Amino acid sequence: MDKIKETFALLKMYGQEHIIKLLNQLEGKEKEELLEQINKIDFHQIMELYDDTKREIEIKENKIENVSYLDKAKLSKEQREEFDQLGEKAIKNQEYAVVTMAGGQGTRLRT
Repeated sequence: MDKIKETFALLKMYGQEHIIKLLNQLEGKEKEELLEQINKIDFHQIMELYDDTKREIEIKENKIENVSYLDKAKLSKEQREEFDQLGEKAIKNQEYAVVTMAGGQGTRLRT
C-alpha cells in the first residue's frame, strides 16, 4: 500500500475523512507537507486522551482548605529565582498540584 493510501486508511479509522477531502484538493509540495504532518500525529494517543475526559474521576479526598501563599511582589529577586527553580524541578519530577481560585482572584493576587 502506498503512503497516501495508508494515510487515508488512518484518517478513516479515526473519523477524519474531512482531511482526506482537503488532501484531494492539494497538489505537490503542499500535499506532501500535510501528509508528513498527519503521519507524525499519534491518533491513538489522542483518542485515549479524549476518552479519558469522559471517565468519571474518583476523588479520594473531598476536602477544601485554604492554601498558604507568599506575595510575589514582596519577594527578593533571589527568592523568586529559588522558587522558580523549585517549581521547574517539581514539574520535571511530576510533583505538582492544581489550585482553583474563584474568578478574578488570580488578578487580585497578581499570579
